Amino acid sequence: MKKKSFFERLAGNLRFDDKEDEDTVEVKSPTTERRDLSINQSSNTQQPQPQEQEVVGELPVDMYETANEVIIQTLIAGVLPENLSISITRDLVSIYGKREENKSIAPDQYHIKELYWGAFTRKVELPAEIEIDNAEAIERHGMLLIKLPKTDRGRKTVLKIKSI
Repeated sequence: MKKKSFFERLAGNLRFDDKEDEDTVEVKSPTTERRDLSINQSSNTQQPQPQEQEVVGELPVDMYETANEVIIQTLIAGVLPENLSISITRDLVSIYGKREENKSIAPDQYHIKELYWGAFTRKVELPAEIEIDNAEAIERHGMLLIKLPKTDRGRKTVLKIKSI
């Protein structure tokens, strides 16, 4: 059986492929997907031909709610700020990033290789509508904390009538 990577152990979501025989079981992680980087289409070919694929991991997150905010936290240690992107709508947060691996170390030099390197993404549906203009993201010691203030649906205002 294939040894679980650190990312797979951290995410904790693994499934077993039922197609294998009883003696050998291949571990497949639902936290990764293959994404086509380029598609080669020619006028003679009906189907697009992928030329290169990149494995994209799913970033594990914790999300909780207070009276005034929705909080999302995740570990992003080793990710440079320029390699991280956060998109927010009123009901969805999307986090994209890439953790760069040290290319100066040859694969045969490793005795243990458990850290996750490469691209990752995560889309989180929010339990409440938020004010996107007042959202903030804070990184401290490898922990990303996204604070999303909730929309105050009970808030009222009185309009003054202007006479023209």
